[in-house]
Amino acid sequence: MATKRDYYEVLNVSRNAGEDEIKKAYRKLALQHHPDRNAGNKAAEEKFKELSEAYEVLNDPQKRQQYDQFGHAGLRSSFGPGGFDFSRDFTHGADLHDIFGDLFGGSGGMFEEFFGRAGARRGAANGSRAARGADLRFDLEIDFEASVFGQEHEITLPVSETCSACNGTGSEPGRQKETCRHCHGRGVVVTSSGFFHVQQDCPSCGGRGEIIVHPCRACRGTGLIKNRKQLTLKIPPGVETGSRLRLSGRGEGGVRGGPAGDLYVILHVRPHSLFQREGRDLFCEAPVPLDVALLGGEIQVPTIEGWASLKLAPGTENGKLFRLRGKGVPGISGEGPGDLHVRVVVEVPRDLSGMQKRKLKEFMDTCVAGQYPARNQFRKHAEEFMGRRQPAGK
Repeated sequence: MATKRDYYEVLNVSRNAGEDEIKKAYRKLALQHHPDRNAGNKAAEEKFKELSEAYEVLNDPQKRQQYDQFGHAGLRSSFGPGGFDFSRDFTHGADLHDIFGDLFGGSGGMFEEFFGRAGARRGAANGSRAARGADLRFDLEIDFEASVFGQEHEITLPVSETCSACNGTGSEPGRQKETCRHCHGRGVVVTSSGFFHVQQDCPSCGGRGEIIVHPCRACRGTGLIKNRKQLTLKIPPGVETGSRLRLSGRGEGGVRGGPAGDLYVILHVRPHSLFQREGRDLFCEAPVPLDVALLGGEIQVPTIEGWASLKLAPGTENGKLFRLRGKGVPGISGEGPGDLHVRVVVEVPRDLSGMQKRKLKEFMDTCVAGQYPARNQFRKHAEEFMGRRQPAGK
């Protein structure tokens, strides 16, 4: 113990350093002396061990208090007779996860992925070899009417299903698998390189821990069979483009007898000749004869439930928007229907005869300026603007 350097000196921090300062100092030095970055350098490996030992003590409030009070001698009971234990499992340490996040890809994603795979392998070694099948996506185009009222739709899709002959095991019925002799059924092999031990899938069995000696003739040992499946899909009322329907257990078959994945159907609604949709509301345009717009009257407009009457006041302007409440699309989650918004488009007659032109001119001659409020307002604002644009003094 007398030959050990002071832990604060090892990390190059003061004795009053806080937790964040200690962690930052260790992160910097650990990355510098990490064995993976100094392959074959024994000095760097020893330095890294020394740094890790110092950090283990100074980052633990209880151990740090013992060290500050009694020095290295006060840590004998903490580390045991052999001192610092480098064989301990660090994979669950939050501090080490944060530190090695820099080394394994910034956010620690690769770090998590590595130990996540290792955990999965350990589960396989304990007998949990079945795996859930993959989820599938199917894009389906439907008519506007189907999206509003709902519909049953037949779809056909290629899918891998669990082999019925071997129940997904991959072995010929009546035949047993053999334990992999390379990994002894664990599914993983461990290789050592200096300070670190690397665990990876067994190359002989692919991480399964078992060898298929007599493959199933129906699926050739894969446990899955390609098939084309026909399904009846119930489309509920109120769906729209982007709506997603989930069919549980209708995806790819599970591996080695595992459960099947799910099927997700993404809906795409074809454009409609009359209606446009925003949420539960519908929008459409309705042409209006010139005389009805001038004199007022009633027009018929289409809705998803049938024709509806719309009353127009005299002098209705082109582009005026009317709302018919409750004439929209029902909500997919049971909400009430939205509204129908009707935009009137005043239709001007074409190809006037000579008599019609004379009659129209006679009518227009009888109109006075006060009957054109929009034109008068436009003229007023235009003159004000043009007046401000005139050069000074003119």
